[in-house]
Amino acid sequence: MLSQADNNLATRVGPGTLMGDLIRQYWLPAARSEELPGPDCTPVRIRLLGENLIAFRDTVGAVGLVANSCPHRGASLFFGRNEEHGLRCVYHGWKFDVDGVCTDMPSEPAESNFKSKVRVLAYPCRERGGIIWTYMGPRQIPPDMPVLEPNMLEAGTYTVDTTFRDCNWLQAIEGDIDTAHLNFLHNGSQKPEDTEARSYNYYMAKDKAPRYVVIDTEFGTSYGTYRPAEADTTYWRIAHFLMPGYSMIPTGVLGDQIMARRWVPVDDEHSMLWVMHARAPRQAPSPGTANDAQKRAARTGNVPQQYEPNTSGWYGRFRSTQTMDNDYLIDREAQRRNDIFSGIPGIQVQDQAVTESMGTIYTRTQEHLATSDSMVIRTRRRLLAAAKALRELGEVPSGVDNPEVYAIRSGGVILPNRADWLDATTELRKAFVKHEGLSEEPVRPAVSAAPTV
Repeated sequence: MLSQADNNLATRVGPGTLMGDLIRQYWLPAARSEELPGPDCTPVRIRLLGENLIAFRDTVGAVGLVANSCPHRGASLFFGRNEEHGLRCVYHGWKFDVDGVCTDMPSEPAESNFKSKVRVLAYPCRERGGIIWTYMGPRQIPPDMPVLEPNMLEAGTYTVDTTFRDCNWLQAIEGDIDTAHLNFLHNGSQKPEDTEARSYNYYMAKDKAPRYVVIDTEFGTSYGTYRPAEADTTYWRIAHFLMPGYSMIPTGVLGDQIMARRWVPVDDEHSMLWVMHARAPRQAPSPGTANDAQKRAARTGNVPQQYEPNTSGWYGRFRSTQTMDNDYLIDREAQRRNDIFSGIPGIQVQDQAVTESMGTIYTRTQEHLATSDSMVIRTRRRLLAAAKALRELGEVPSGVDNPEVYAIRSGGVILPNRADWLDATTELRKAFVKHEGLSEEPVRPAVSAAPTV
């Protein structure tokens, strides 16, 4: 468990907080490119790390992300006129460009130079892979963006999915780095006879209590969980937490899965999930047949997630139609029949239901952690240690100045019983990326030696 003091430090993300300062060292997904579909389009309200911001695309297509309040007398720039290379406040006509510079102040005399002394807070933005990224940190020149494989591919080869959560970012990402819940929340109804022999699902259905090896890495933390496969082989699920809020889950085939999930704090009590996913050029299916996949989909209630239409409110983007208010459309009959273990249709909604059911910020002093929580424990320690080192020693956290550490992959693999899981998967964990002079060669982040947890 965490002490109440450490729980507060780990979950609070507003300006000046310990964790908020850590997260602000990194580039953050702020909006999807399609949310600002063209020059001079309608502005969008964006709430990030407890700050109310307005995103807009100017006349030449550049993206601005500025404070909600006009620096004149505080009127919201959301109502501004997006025109002629800037956002003009409708209250008195003051106009600001994407860099926050006041370019026009028509309410003042022509001879006044006051506009040169006024700026609106603006955060730099870059677009890549269908996402508008922003840097909210202290550097005048932002660090390089992360070498994140699924966000660096050609258009049409990747997907971006976004979902709002009514809970703190930390409890949401802790669900992602907890592989043990897969055998219950998602696959609890699955029996070995319902799966294809020698498939990943078959091995998981036979053994619902995997063993953990957890290590610190240059980019954050990693785990390998293992369970018996055949007499001479072991099934490993290898996954990662990458600073300050990425997860790479082990659902696919290691070496072929290209995926990253980014958990972005909206504020202390809300978060946004960004899923970046692509198919490898020669991606292999998970061991098992298409029929096995269909059976699993039926057992998990794995239906496509449905969303409410976006609204213009601070919490109005990418909200699921399944919510706490309608009990996530739980089907008690399907639960009783054991058709769907949780009764809740949709894997991602199942995760949403349990993490939101903890409350907006879970009090971790109430926990009773077990061996299956090893990755959660190690990751909390890593986050708090990095945040404290930044504040107390000025130590730049991992990934800020070495963005190549993000160039990795996760997934499942069958290994000989005596194989070392790290050594045996060196090539499979490499990502293939093109980035600022790097060739399309695998980039291997270092992995530090650390004891088994």
